[in-house]
Amino acid sequence: MKAQWLKNIIKSPAAEKFIGSFAYYYLKFVGLTTRWQSVTGVKETYEAIKQNGSIIVIGWHGRTLIMPYFWNKTSKLNALVSPHRDGRMIMYILEKFGIGHISGSSDKNAKEAALELMQNLKDGNSIAIIPDGPRGPSMELTMSPIFYAQKSGKPILGITYSIAGSVIVSKSWDNMLIPLPFHKGMYAITEPIFIPQDATPEQLEEYRQKVENKLNDLTWKLDAKMGLPHIEKGKVPKKSRKQIAQEEKEKKKKQGKKGK
Repeated sequence: MKAQWLKNIIKSPAAEKFIGSFAYYYLKFVGLTTRWQSVTGVKETYEAIKQNGSIIVIGWHGRTLIMPYFWNKTSKLNALVSPHRDGRMIMYILEKFGIGHISGSSDKNAKEAALELMQNLKDGNSIAIIPDGPRGPSMELTMSPIFYAQKSGKPILGITYSIAGSVIVSKSWDNMLIPLPFHKGMYAITEPIFIPQDATPEQLEEYRQKVENKLNDLTWKLDAKMGLPHIEKGKVPKKSRKQIAQEEKEKKKKQGKKGK
């Protein structure tokens, strides 16, 4: 009973908001105390917004924590956020950084979220997508930002960073980088990449690979300079007991139908 009572408190909206707020102030503190060796592409990003009205921002799931730190709040940016509990806590962090949110993921509210993302771009609001979330493979780009860029004519810009002394959660599928204060750091944004509206499926795949490679190469370059180990791409989450049980249930169900 006590354990369930504690779980209910932790899962409450008030607790989610508190955790999100605490995370924001911690990340803000890390950003302020980091000795930034270089911050590249930020000025060019705002130039891209000025020239194109809006842009498509992407970043890897394991590098989301400091991604919004240099956003100056002068341009509207809405990020695609999972409607699940983790996503709700991220929403509170983003709000304090001056970034809005669009609720949706690949398994929930996907169609509505896609339409809202496109409408935002048309309305002059930039969007942010984590293209290897929520389940990976890590550091591998899905086609979604490529399609949004092709249909809207807006450029894709990838954000990454590396901070010396960070904790890399190697047991997590995304190798989450948790930065610590008072260390050296580097922050970088790729140049804008446009996707032709008349691109063939084969060409779209080439562009997908190009965007993925540019963001990965930049991430690995910064990590090497900050003395962090090389992180391989392609990890996926381990299945939970609930998922395994559900798959076993579906398997038995199918076997039962074949036996009839």
